[in-house]
Amino acid sequence: MKAATPLSYLETPQGPLNAHFFVPHDFEPGQQRPLVVFFHGGFWDGSMPTQFVPQCLHFATRGALAVAVETRVESIHGTGAIEALEDARTFLGWLAEHGDRLGIDFDKLVLGGASGGAWLALQQVLPKPREESPLPMPKALVLFSALLDTSQASVVKRFPDAGSARRHSPLRQLRRKLPPMLFCHGKNDRVTPFEDARRFVRGLKWRRNPAEFLEFEKAEHSFFNFNVSEMHYELTLKAADRFLVDLGILEPDELDGLV
Repeated sequence: MKAATPLSYLETPQGPLNAHFFVPHDFEPGQQRPLVVFFHGGFWDGSMPTQFVPQCLHFATRGALAVAVETRVESIHGTGAIEALEDARTFLGWLAEHGDRLGIDFDKLVLGGASGGAWLALQQVLPKPREESPLPMPKALVLFSALLDTSQASVVKRFPDAGSARRHSPLRQLRRKLPPMLFCHGKNDRVTPFEDARRFVRGLKWRRNPAEFLEFEKAEHSFFNFNVSEMHYELTLKAADRFLVDLGILEPDELDGLV
């Protein structure tokens, strides 16, 4: 990732875990910018932080800092979902410690992700935060093909046991007072079922949480990736951009027809 600056946030016996930062060309020390964080998919099996490089490059051109985060994965570290979740929380704690130096406006923090990475983002907001928690809370979530039922057989094996998988299932964790969320999901998704997403968003809205749900006809699990479908990549990216503009996290981009 030549356009990114890798910063190590955690050392493991297999080597460092990096957060790959993309910085606006006009960024200067002392400024505070929005930050858009992406956790990659892959069900915590292989490391693929490059998945969200196109999105990171886009948001950097829109004046935000953007970062693609590595977590421990089974193929390298022999780990599963819970270890990846620990890493995501460690990363957020690292952000809180270094936010001033990095130029982060924590009032404009966005978490995003795909599949198991979307699950990591959701796990930062679904459990009720402890009052003494030092972790920054996101102001919005942008989620692609989100994993919402971790009790399904194909996912349980990534957890220590079935009970842990059930406890960490977003469909069982719904509550009020959650940040705004945008879901992009394909109707032909056979990995993270479309009906799970529709049910989850319905539960969010019933509890008066702000949520947007974009359905994509004949789209499968990886539909939003640039190297899978340039059309769906553009549609989902513009939807995410517009969502963040409406929340006041990004400035309007009149040249791109977003206002």
